[in-house]
Amino acid sequence: MTEEKVDIAIIGAGVIGLAVAAEISAQQPGLSIIILERNEKFGQETSSRNSEVIHAGIYYPTGSLKARLCVEGKELLYRFCEKWDVPHKRCGKLIVANTPEEEKSLAGLMEQAAANGVEDLELLEADQVKRLEPNIRANKAIFSPSTGIINSHHLMARFEKLALESGVMPAYCHLVKAVEPLSANGSGYRVHFNNPDGTADTIDCCHLINCAGLQSDQVASLAGVDPGKAGYKLHYCKGEYFSLPPSKANLVSRLIYPPPLQSLTGLGIHATITLDGRLRLGPNTVYVDREEYSVDPGHGKEFYRSAKTYLPFIAEDDLEPEMAGIRPKLSGPGEPFRDFIISEETDRGLPGLINLIGMESPGLTSALSIARMVESLIS
Repeated sequence: MTEEKVDIAIIGAGVIGLAVAAEISAQQPGLSIIILERNEKFGQETSSRNSEVIHAGIYYPTGSLKARLCVEGKELLYRFCEKWDVPHKRCGKLIVANTPEEEKSLAGLMEQAAANGVEDLELLEADQVKRLEPNIRANKAIFSPSTGIINSHHLMARFEKLALESGVMPAYCHLVKAVEPLSANGSGYRVHFNNPDGTADTIDCCHLINCAGLQSDQVASLAGVDPGKAGYKLHYCKGEYFSLPPSKANLVSRLIYPPPLQSLTGLGIHATITLDGRLRLGPNTVYVDREEYSVDPGHGKEFYRSAKTYLPFIAEDDLEPEMAGIRPKLSGPGEPFRDFIISEETDRGLPGLINLIGMESPGLTSALSIARMVESLIS
């Protein structure tokens, strides 16, 4: 490490950390910015282990950051992808209903979406669904034409390139170990970390932005925030995916979702198409105690039973374990909805510290709107 002091240190090089770096360096040129990331390259955790969906903003409580930043971020993201040739597709999504209870839930989703400013949804009858997706089963469905898919690796690579071109310094394989305020009056922070060779080092910064994802509550604790008292404690919620064979991949052309789970623990086991032509199912919701990314083959039965209700063409032996990701959730098992936390911590006696906690879905969709919000907090 050659720099001893910077204006801004960002911890975490996932999609949000990279977006924040690109946005601040573009809007406030001249600031010195470093990104400290424990992994050897960007996006090795939540940002690269998800459905890669550009969400419309249907589900989240009106007025929440998740609702507002998703609706705003979706349009920003589509424009960004078009400008910078990031692979994506506005493929659309169907939220299907096959029971009276599910059909009733669709009406509620339509109302929620309208309250959130999502105005392009259509409620379809069975024959209309068949014309769009002849191989699925649905008595009714909501059609969301602005839902899409994206290559998240290419998106992060573009954010990184723009940040580098603006002078941002990436520091991969740098593990943050401690954070200390430089003085009681909030004149900055000293960040202690290990270099790639394991040697200890420090860097001072005026602003510290915590985009550490799965470790964001731990980083907040290092900086002097009690995660329990602040409501920042994270719960790891694993989501597993199973893939379907190539022979079945061309039988749907849009994303197919069941109605969401209660309390938005997850959006249910859905069928997701990918830009390279694959079809996969997932994710489920399994709370775990640590980061571990194995897929339990035994969960294939659960996936099959769920997806068979709307994908009648699948067989149980079609399903192959693919991958798993971890959501950094603020809500534990059975607990109600929790919103994103994006907090400048002056009120906690830590001016210049910005914590981003619980950045799960729709964090990918919202990355640019989140970045704009964080940039507005830097003065």
